[in-house]
Amino acid sequence: MSQILIVDDNETLGSGIALMLQRMDHQATAVLSGAAGIEHLGAHRCDLVITDYRMDGMDGMQVLQKVKERWPDTDVMMMTAHGTIEIAVEAMKRGAIDFITKPFPHDALRLKVQNVLEYRQARQERSRLGEENRYLREEIDGRYNFGEVVGDSESMRSILGTVQKVASSDSSVLVYGESGTGKELVARALHYQSNRGEGPFVKVNCGALPHELFESELFGHEKGAFTGAVRQKKGKFELAEGGTIFLDEIGDVPLDAQVKLLRVLQERQYDRVGGEQTLEVDVRVVAATNRDLRNMMSEGAFREDLFYRLEVIPFHLPPLRERREDVPLLVDHFMKKKCREMNIPLKRLHDEALRAFCSYPWPGNVRELENVIERTIVLSDRDTISLQDVPIMIDDGAEGDTEAVASASDEEEAIAEPRESLALNERMDEMERSLIVRAMEEAGRVKTRAAELLGIKTSALYYKLDKHGIE
Repeated sequence: MSQILIVDDNETLGSGIALMLQRMDHQATAVLSGAAGIEHLGAHRCDLVITDYRMDGMDGMQVLQKVKERWPDTDVMMMTAHGTIEIAVEAMKRGAIDFITKPFPHDALRLKVQNVLEYRQARQERSRLGEENRYLREEIDGRYNFGEVVGDSESMRSILGTVQKVASSDSSVLVYGESGTGKELVARALHYQSNRGEGPFVKVNCGALPHELFESELFGHEKGAFTGAVRQKKGKFELAEGGTIFLDEIGDVPLDAQVKLLRVLQERQYDRVGGEQTLEVDVRVVAATNRDLRNMMSEGAFREDLFYRLEVIPFHLPPLRERREDVPLLVDHFMKKKCREMNIPLKRLHDEALRAFCSYPWPGNVRELENVIERTIVLSDRDTISLQDVPIMIDDGAEGDTEAVASASDEEEAIAEPRESLALNERMDEMERSLIVRAMEEAGRVKTRAAELLGIKTSALYYKLDKHGIE
């Protein structure tokens, strides 16, 4: 439904146009002067203004000028009398979208209004897609050239190597992994490393789509296809043309929709809901799931033929607890990223806090780690974040995990010798304290100079002085 304002000092004509537009399911209001029209626009958003040119007081050209100055996104159509075609042309030069000469049959105005509104809708869609592409190109340059897929563990090196190998193909990819492991990041890396990197990347959260709207969201619908379908709508596959569509949580796709999804993968064709024309599609499909699709197949909840169409190239993302050697890299990455986003000096984790991060099991995986880093940065007012600054769950979880590892077996307990390990920590603290005292003496107790000698930040030195009780 569009909001339309009619400005005409002929009350009968203005009211008649408003009634006609209301019958077209638009919200239409008629006013009797240009000043009244501008006042109305100040209080109500309008998509289209239809104004007469010749009026007492503020004429149509003045209305056009004020609308374009104050509400440039509002379209204006000019009504002119016979013999004033030059005025109509001038109005178009000043920004009017169309004009119509009086007298006119209602059918002629109805057609013009329909054309203007359809053009407006297409213009807004192009603007939206242009903005989306601009945003995605920024992501390409700043984020997804493997920039967010961080890891040097054997499993992650294997995954990144496979991404580089298969990115240039159009084969379907199925990414497995627990929630928060970075499945979408791998999908984006595949897209931006491929020949489709200049095209759109369209994400679909299958688990968030209502069952009754699933087909419409994926394939679009025609006007009047069902109650509430007041206009034609493009589906996600159509929006992803020439690029990649990412079907997240593919295990949540309803069975009846799986049939039509299979057709797209097999034949590269689909129909809009309520449509009669078969559309061709050129997209790469990357799907992801945290569910056991093979088990779902055995239970009849997921189609076997669809599964094998999706799993041409499988990726298995390990949970963070299985690649703990990547935690320091991820901590460093997110520290830099969050400090940059917040426009604050770079912070770092104290070694004791980093050890706790490495020992924590991270049930929420990389997503949880990123959130904890952000929370810690916001709440800490020091450059070096100590163990006391991290959320209590990290400290408790790390201790519990360390105890679990140490008590894995009686033999391991005998080898671990916790008292010697504790003594080693004490000796390390003694060595650190001794080095700090020596640096302070050589620097004449000038803390900035002592920090330089130790190769640490002055803020870190303050922390260590306090930690070791050095006056």
